[in-house]
Amino acid sequence: MKPTTAAATRSIITAAGRSDRIKRLSGRLPVTRNVVQRFVPGETHDDVMDVCGSLLESGRMISIDHLGEDTTDETQAERTVQAYLRLIGMLADHAGGPNPTPPGHPMEVSLKLSALGRALPRHGEKIALENAHRIASAATRAGVWVTIDAEDHTTTDSTLRIVRELQSDFPDLGTVLQSYLHRTEDDCHAFAGPRSRIRLCKGAYAEPPAVAFQDKPDVDAAYVRCLQVLMAGDGYPMVASHDPVMVAAAEAMATAAGRRADDWEHQMLYGIRDSEQLRLARAGRQIRVYVPFGSQWYGYFMRRLAERPENLKFFLRALVSRD
Repeated sequence: MKPTTAAATRSIITAAGRSDRIKRLSGRLPVTRNVVQRFVPGETHDDVMDVCGSLLESGRMISIDHLGEDTTDETQAERTVQAYLRLIGMLADHAGGPNPTPPGHPMEVSLKLSALGRALPRHGEKIALENAHRIASAATRAGVWVTIDAEDHTTTDSTLRIVRELQSDFPDLGTVLQSYLHRTEDDCHAFAGPRSRIRLCKGAYAEPPAVAFQDKPDVDAAYVRCLQVLMAGDGYPMVASHDPVMVAAAEAMATAAGRRADDWEHQMLYGIRDSEQLRLARAGRQIRVYVPFGSQWYGYFMRRLAERPENLKFFLRALVSRD
């Protein structure tokens, strides 16, 4: 797909992701749910734990995201907090069980600050910080890592402010940076210090040219520049990419930087390049799988299509299939 065509496709898919009408229609189509299950293993805690148990047994690590971004009141934000606290308790129980798991920190949860109340009209950022602190406290006691997800560019400054505050109490707390933003190379320099954990992804939100690279070659070049900064830094890079070119580049950079196999990791999404995930795990690489769950799957699913437009072909084939 040509760069300009890919950018146009992403814009169309992103617009569909904001359409309440399409969202309602998708929710009524059983075939849509069948397709979504490729990326979202279920809506309940038991659903996600069943899948994550199998991933851990295969030698992969996990990062679990409880889906929900349109938090409109404090009660809804509190429900999200309780969902994470329950999840962390289940992960702690699993860690004490007989099932083999990878070394290090195999279990992680990923948080979106919007789901924790950041957009609330009064003191939203303060509420999100306090809620994230509660989750991070429980995760620390359970031996579970926490990473703060990135969202659209208008929230980046707020996200990094909250991350800085949380890191004063939780120095191993991670955050996500998106290479397609023009600012990200500078952010990588700022956040590549000791004990930092940065998940570097390309980016999945529709952003204007003033703040983000639009075409794949430019995004790829920015990703390489940012990854070079992280690999040369003192932190723990998390390479979130399915692109074979980026996977190979990360391996070469880690070797050149003298990094041990346990000093960085690959990350991929649940349902994408499963055989490659297993290959990396069997080769002794650290590979973490990002596993979302919950009823608010629509926005996440549409961003996955926008991020990787070739997934649209899979979606359309399923819609017209009698199966």
